[in-house]
Amino acid sequence: FNPSTEVGFRIAEFGFVELTVYDLLGRPVKTLVDAELAPGSYRVRWDGTGNAGQPAASGVYIYQLRAGNFTQTRKMVLLR
Repeated sequence: FNPSTEVGFRIAEFGFVELTVYDLLGRPVKTLVDAELAPGSYRVRWDGTGNAGQPAASGVYIYQLRAGNFTQTRKMVLLR
């Protein structure tokens, strides 16, 4: 993606949800969601910046969704 991408997800039950982008070394780059959410579908945009607002470098990133006992991990590629 360039310059931004959307991550879509669906929550089945009310609870705490965390969606975080990591680099390939496992370091957190950006927290996109860190809240309690009601059941439903959501879309979150990542603009390719880190938590401090600095642009992330081109490369492969991992995003992980955690909701209750559910964890899902996917990868994405940022091209600048």
